[in-house]
Amino acid sequence: MTHFKKSLFATAAFACGLVALSSHAATPLPDDLAERQEVRVEKRQDLQADRITQGAASGQLTEREQARLEHRQRKIGRLERRTEADGQVTYREAARVERAQDHASRSIARLRHDRQRPGR
Repeated sequence: MTHFKKSLFATAAFACGLVALSSHAATPLPDDLAERQEVRVEKRQDLQADRITQGAASGQLTEREQARLEHRQRKIGRLERRTEADGQVTYREAARVERAQDHASRSIARLRHDRQRPGR
């Protein structure tokens, strides 16, 4: 097979994969899965808010860090409400909310363990 044919075949296979992936991402989650996703997201939001509060109380977070993390939690809450507004949550939307929560969780952990001392 020539180099041109190989690259043409690879491009066609890639395009087919993208079409299949994009159609799956736009498919709404089944109702029971959507409900579990909603409960899981809300529970995780509550746990992250508790971690922020605990970090502030122990002096691990400054007021500015606490405000920034709380602002991020509010943004995730708005994203969640927009995601659920039309009554259907797609795989892509669920992944986006989870990715935002993952990022926020890493930020909370990083800021709580950045070797700050209370009173500084």
